Amino acid sequence: MTFDKLGKTPVLKDLVAKAELHRQAEQQVLAAVPSELVTGTRFVSCKDGELILSTETAGKASQIRFRQHEIMEKLRENELFRFVWKVKVKVAPPRFREKPAFKKEPLSKENARLLKEEAGHTKDKALREVLEKLASHVRD
Repeated sequence: MTFDKLGKTPVLKDLVAKAELHRQAEQQVLAAVPSELVTGTRFVSCKDGELILSTETAGKASQIRFRQHEIMEKLRENELFRFVWKVKVKVAPPRFREKPAFKKEPLSKENARLLKEEAGHTKDKALREVLEKLASHVRD
């Protein structure tokens, strides 16, 4: 389906119109939020004068709650948010975080020397062989 066919499907057209309205409202709300709190903060809804925001951390949510009067004052300048009287903040941590790839560090010369020394003091033959093999994996 292409965007030029949206006009022929009223349900989809209404959905796209609501999404656009929500996007515009979110821009206006985030403009009223202090700049250091914008990252990770999202506009959820505004019904019956209650503005609902979500943020990634509890600390940021507390800061928004602490500055809610300042935020509401800025928002009330906009016709859409003229009757906002309460700010509710929910914490919604991000679902996925990219984990850094595990990088296997090579064995240092000092650690290899210590393993060889320990292998020399070990009476168990199998353990001594394992320690010597580990010591051979030294970085250059």
